[in-house]
Amino acid sequence: MSAATAEEIDFAGIVAETDAQDLLTAQGGEEVEVTAEAAKPSSGVPAQSRRRKKPAESDGVQGALDVRTDEGVEVVDLKPLDDQEMRAALEAIMLVVDEPVAEMQLAQVLEQPTERVAAMLEDISARYTAAGHGFDLRRVAGGWRLYTRPEYAPYVERFVLDGQSVRLTQAALETLAVVAYKQPVTRSRISAIRGVNCDGVMRTLVTRGLIEECGTESETGAHLYRTTGLFLEKLGLNSVGQLPPLAPFLPDDVEEVLDASG
Repeated sequence: MSAATAEEIDFAGIVAETDAQDLLTAQGGEEVEVTAEAAKPSSGVPAQSRRRKKPAESDGVQGALDVRTDEGVEVVDLKPLDDQEMRAALEAIMLVVDEPVAEMQLAQVLEQPTERVAAMLEDISARYTAAGHGFDLRRVAGGWRLYTRPEYAPYVERFVLDGQSVRLTQAALETLAVVAYKQPVTRSRISAIRGVNCDGVMRTLVTRGLIEECGTESETGAHLYRTTGLFLEKLGLNSVGQLPPLAPFLPDDVEEVLDASG
């Protein structure tokens, strides 16, 4: 490397250090010298020192947050949570979620063991029930979310719908029921059970996010369908295994009907 190039690099380092010192002085922060080897070519240009502002202890957050800078990314370490703080943090999160949140995700956010988060959620749910609140914390579709209690549903519906309701048609409800109890199932099988073509209804249910494709049938290559997490959420179920038994609603000759439909 030429002498001119070396002098140019050295000048750039001096300017950068001077600017950093001026900035820290203007902000009123205490200067803490941190020595690091600067990336340099093989010409032997000496490493430059750089300075970092030490967080002021008077900010009121010393000990609560440990802010570190690693390659330009700010990392914040949260302080340990006792039971009361953890309960409050979980309640705050539950107020802003728009879909059920899994225990593992909550544990990652709070930096707590999953078992402790699960136990705390169960405790919060029990407290709400014992206190007789109009809302409840339920485990639904593999996650947790706040819901209003069924006994207050008429008032909630009146407030939300304001006299207007958007409901699934009878055909859509029947098709959705077939998918729920027979999944995974093909369109042709659903049409055979209902006795009518269901292509249009299936498109409506897919658009509304209540059912989805889940592969193809090995024998025919036809698309298979199943219910979604939104379906479980709307019905307040944790899994399709919690659907009510179908036998009490079936006619006595159901086996003959199914055999005849193929």
